Amino acid sequence: MSQRALLAALAFVAFTSLGLPDGLLGVSWPSIHAAFALALDSLGLLVAATTAGYLTASFCSGMVLRVFPIGAVLALSTFGAAVALLGFAFTPSWWLMIALGFVAGLGGGAIDAGLNSYGARHFSPRTLNWLHAFFGLGTTIGPLIVTAVLDADRVWRLSYLIVGTAQMALAATFFLTRHRWVDVPETSDNPAPLPSAAPTLHTLRRPVVWLGMLMFFFYSGIELAAAQWSYSLLTLGRGVSETTAGFIVSLYWGSLMVGRIIFGFVANRVPLVKTLRLCIIGSIVGALLFWLNPTLLLGVAGLMMVGFFFAPIFASLISLTPQRVGHEHATSAIGFQVASAALGGATLTALAGVLADAYRLEVIGAAIFAAAVLLLFFYEAFMRAGNAAAPVRAPREPVP
Repeated sequence: MSQRALLAALAFVAFTSLGLPDGLLGVSWPSIHAAFALALDSLGLLVAATTAGYLTASFCSGMVLRVFPIGAVLALSTFGAAVALLGFAFTPSWWLMIALGFVAGLGGGAIDAGLNSYGARHFSPRTLNWLHAFFGLGTTIGPLIVTAVLDADRVWRLSYLIVGTAQMALAATFFLTRHRWVDVPETSDNPAPLPSAAPTLHTLRRPVVWLGMLMFFFYSGIELAAAQWSYSLLTLGRGVSETTAGFIVSLYWGSLMVGRIIFGFVANRVPLVKTLRLCIIGSIVGALLFWLNPTLLLGVAGLMMVGFFFAPIFASLISLTPQRVGHEHATSAIGFQVASAALGGATLTALAGVLADAYRLEVIGAAIFAAAVLLLFFYEAFMRAGNAAAPVRAPREPVP
C-alpha cells in the first residue's frame, strides 16, 4: 500500500470513530436523563459543553497546525477523546460527565478541523466525500450499538466503554504513524507552491469567511438536531416503539453515509455549486415532510431525504473553501467553519429542546425546516462573495 493510500485509510478510520459518539448520544439520552434524574432538555447542556471543547480546538486549529505536525495532533487528540468516552462509561456524576464532554469536544474538534484542513489540500472532492461517508458509517453504527446494548438489558454505559476502547486503539495507531503525515503529494500531478498561511486576524476580516461560518452553523445545526431529537420525537411524540425509533435514527445516519458514497463517484464530474444548491432544496422538501408528518411513513421518508441530500454538502463545501476564501486563508477558514458547525449543532439542538419543553415535541420539525431555508440563503451569499466566479469542477484525483 502506498503512503498516500495508507493515510487516506487512516483518515477514513478516524472519521468513523469521530461519528460514533454522535450516533450514541441521541439513543442513549432517554436512559442517561433517567439515570441522573434530569430534565429532558438537559441534553442541551451536555451538547453545549462538548461544543465548547469543539469550538476551542477547531477555532485554534490553524495556529496549532502552524506549530505542531498534524500526526502528533491527531494522536494526542484521539487519546483525549478516548479518555473522555471511557470516563462516560464510569462516571457517577452528571457534572463530571459535563466536564468529560468538554474534553471529548477538544479531541473531536482537533481531529475534525485537522483532517478537513489536510484533506482540502491533499484529497479531491471524491475522497473528501468518502471521508465524510465514513463519519456517516460511525454515526450509523452508534445507534445500533446502543440499541443492541439496551435490547440485551445492559446499561447504556457499556456502549461508551466499547467506543472508548476503539478510540484508544486508534490513538495508538496515530502515534505509531505520526511521522507519515508529512511530505505527501498534493492532489494534482504538478501542484503549484501554496502561499504562506495568512495571520488569523486577517482571515477573520474577510466577509466571505463569516458567510461560510454562518452556512456551516445552520448546516450542522440541522444535521445534529435532526439526529439527536428524532428519537425522542418518534417515541414520545409519535408513538413509535423504542427499537423501531432506534432503527430509524440509524437509517437517518445511514442515508448520510450512502449519499456520500454515491456522490463520491460523481463529485469530480459535476458542477459542485449547482449540485449543492439542488441538494439544499431537496433537504428543505424533506424537512417539510418530516415537520408536517402527513403519515408516519412520509414523515420518516422526509427525515431520510434530509440525510441523503445533506450527504455531499459538508465535504464539498470544504473542498470549495480554498478557492472561495483564498489558499492563504484556507487552513484558518476551515478551522473556523468546523468551529461554527460545532456551535450550530449545539445551539440548534439546545434551542429545539427548549422549544419542545415549552411547547411540544412537534415544534422540532418546524425548527429544522426554518433552519434549512436559512441554510439556502447563506449558501447563495457565500457563493456570490467567494473568489471563484463560475461553478467549480473539481480536479480529477489520481487513484492511490
